[in-house]
Amino acid sequence: MALHAPRPSSSRSVDRSTAVPRTRWSRFTTALAALVGTAVVLTGGATAAHAEPSVAEIEAQIDRDWNKLEPVIEQVNAVREQLAARRKQADALGRQIAPLQARVDAALGQVGGLAADAYKGDNLSTVNALLGSRSPGDLVNGLELLDRFAHRQHEQVRSVAALRDELAAKKKPLDEMIAGLARTEAQLAAKKKQIDAEIARLQKLRLKVYGNGGGGPLRPAPCPAGYPGGAAGAAVKFACAQIGKIYVWGAAGPDHFDCSGLTMAAWAKGGVSLPHNARQQHGMTKRVSRAELRAGDLVFYYSDLHHVAMYVGDGWVVHASQSGKPITMKRVDDGDINSYGRV
Repeated sequence: MALHAPRPSSSRSVDRSTAVPRTRWSRFTTALAALVGTAVVLTGGATAAHAEPSVAEIEAQIDRDWNKLEPVIEQVNAVREQLAARRKQADALGRQIAPLQARVDAALGQVGGLAADAYKGDNLSTVNALLGSRSPGDLVNGLELLDRFAHRQHEQVRSVAALRDELAAKKKPLDEMIAGLARTEAQLAAKKKQIDAEIARLQKLRLKVYGNGGGGPLRPAPCPAGYPGGAAGAAVKFACAQIGKIYVWGAAGPDHFDCSGLTMAAWAKGGVSLPHNARQQHGMTKRVSRAELRAGDLVFYYSDLHHVAMYVGDGWVVHASQSGKPITMKRVDDGDINSYGRV
């Protein structure tokens, strides 16, 4: 028997409110704060209702718990993408700073040489030679030369100090960025551990229902129903070819996928770049009606847009549903539909 989310009584409306523009960094930190602050508050398993819960009760338990866990998985996917972008920015800033770092290093070497000369008494020897000048005119000329030399040293030291301060100013945001990336990576590692533990718990429930068997045919209808050609044709052909591969959260191929990883990889075959996040894919697609659906369109589920599937025609979608389950086909209306999107 296949696991299905309960059928909706009606489609949820899409929130079309306009967000206040924010900087890339503020969006990143907001997403990170949301991820860190999101607790996976899940029930502890089907226990007290009956001594021996029925298959239907365990299926309902798994569906409820998964619909709490999948939004967290999609948040992790979004933060991972933002983290990768911040790493690229840090690398680019580091490359910009490298020539300035080289100039500072060279200038510091020159100043170090001046200090060494002073320590060895070279300037003192010059002063002694001037004091032994044969005429007042020679002495005056020598003092002027010495003054120009000292002024040149002073300017050189001041120039090095200015370069040093410029480097420090440019390195500060880079150092802060690198420290922030390290913190984010640690937080993602902790969140991954939490997600993996919850998935293991759900898998135990699933084994209790099915053992090591499956839950029905994975391809109950032709997939796709017909090839639309072009980019959409490439996308649906790819999605259908992945049927049977096992869902792994955070994966985008080639052997495993999660829901948004599958639609992202499928449309990449059509030459279109989508983010690895269902909500962000929703933001990049054009809204269409149920009657306008055609193969290659994306179907978004639940009010928080935490699940996405690909429409393959004739009322069917292909989707990666839950951890440990294979990619399969299902009826497009089998789930709490939020909206439809055209890439």
